[in-house]
Amino acid sequence: MKNSRTLILSIGLALAMTAGCGGADSTVQPVPDEINQVFAKPLYRNATWSLRVVDRDTGEPIYDMNSDKPMLVGSVRKLFSVGLALETLGPAHVFRTTVPRQGAVAGGVLAGNLILVASGDLAMGGRTNADGTFAISRFDHNEANSLGNAELTATNPLAGFDALAAQVAASGITRVAGEVVIDDRLFEPFSFQGEYDVRPIFVNDNVVDAIITNPGGVPTVDWLPKSAAFSVTGNVTPGQAGSALDLTLDPISPTCIGTSPCVGTVSGVLPADLVPTLTGQYPLIRAFRITQPSNYARTVFIEALVRAGVAVDAVPVASNPVQTLPARGSYVDSTLVAELISHPYKDYAKHVLKVSYNLGADVSLMLFGLAKGTRSFDVAKATELTTLANEFGISAAHINFPDGGGGGQTRATAVAVTKFLLGMTQRSTFSHFIDSQPSLGVDGSLSFVTNFEADPTLAGAKGQVQAKTGTYVTVDENGPNLAAQALAGYITSKSGRRLAYSLAVNNVGTVPGGIDDVIKAFQDEGTISAIIWKSL
Repeated sequence: MKNSRTLILSIGLALAMTAGCGGADSTVQPVPDEINQVFAKPLYRNATWSLRVVDRDTGEPIYDMNSDKPMLVGSVRKLFSVGLALETLGPAHVFRTTVPRQGAVAGGVLAGNLILVASGDLAMGGRTNADGTFAISRFDHNEANSLGNAELTATNPLAGFDALAAQVAASGITRVAGEVVIDDRLFEPFSFQGEYDVRPIFVNDNVVDAIITNPGGVPTVDWLPKSAAFSVTGNVTPGQAGSALDLTLDPISPTCIGTSPCVGTVSGVLPADLVPTLTGQYPLIRAFRITQPSNYARTVFIEALVRAGVAVDAVPVASNPVQTLPARGSYVDSTLVAELISHPYKDYAKHVLKVSYNLGADVSLMLFGLAKGTRSFDVAKATELTTLANEFGISAAHINFPDGGGGGQTRATAVAVTKFLLGMTQRSTFSHFIDSQPSLGVDGSLSFVTNFEADPTLAGAKGQVQAKTGTYVTVDENGPNLAAQALAGYITSKSGRRLAYSLAVNNVGTVPGGIDDVIKAFQDEGTISAIIWKSL
């Protein structure tokens, strides 16, 4: 759409274009002028917008613009993968991570192997607050590198492994004379964003956090979790006030995990007057990716066993010896020496959607596939397409989902998104589904979207919009390029009307302000959502 600004300005004079279902609809109203004014901002002069607002109770469209046009929607895609997993697994579903032994125990010595059977538990006890609740920060460490910072939860990322180790010790085992093995065969490994193969075992969301502080103007670097599997060194020097922040993680996706030593380095320059983005205070967070999660988890578990007083003969840092495992599914209850029961999946759904946890969305799609009888990620995607067609009436022509999280060329029409949103309102899991989404101006990836509150007529929208954000930024020779910013979910309007909606802008183009310009798009979509709240 080359002359999009002219077209946008004329939308209010037309009948809001055609209805998303392929023809005029008498229920469709003109898009409010206040929304058109946002569309017409200079930032969007070359952009294309899509908007569809539907009455949840009647299913009738109210605002409808470019709703049949496939749009890049980024992480809005997570609504589908998490919604179907929540429906298929059930909100009360828990993950059961077990530790059976191979061999007999005599005099406290296990003459055989100790096996941790991975269950796909994304948290492994590492997100449990002191009061037992599930910990979710505003700015998740999984996206620390792209966001420029993060907030770490005040939890022990190794708590689940420590709990399992304590149970092993309580069972009477004082020494493991054989191997310690992670059974990671729950599903077939699949690629995560081309970086590494996902397996059903997780430690600290499979990242190592680099924690940068600046006491007295002298930068320091620490890291979590602490493990011999991977350590971090710092070479960050102080910079002059007003200079640019320049940090490098090397290697950001280490391939050495399972060998010793395996070390990452944080290097660069920290300006003296730097105020960390998002949080406004130190620490500054960056993240290394754990690319061999089974090797890493094996070392972590051995270290936990040693802390619990269980000696282990096996070398702590080594490749996970899967070749020693028995036939898959052949374990018997009589050999069980430890078990970790997770939080219910509804908490995981909230984590994935509130902070836009990409790995968690991919795993949710795989868990949906497992519940449908497949161990293959590709078959899980195909099964999802069938489910969306048969149960939600969503044609494959209206969606393109290369993964579960919204990476790359993830596209959907506003018709498809709102059909899914409407369909989920009829499911028994709906209350958990809507509760899992970010709330405008309150939490998750919408916590900082508050510019709309400056207008007293819009301020009441705070907490009345539950919606998933989606962002797709590329980088070329001209710098960062905002390919897509999207928002989709539910609104309870000022008059009490219950709405489902999908909003997306594509092809914004080069954003010289980088993350600041992306945040402007967040704020503008929050304002549009608040205008919808007020208008209906």
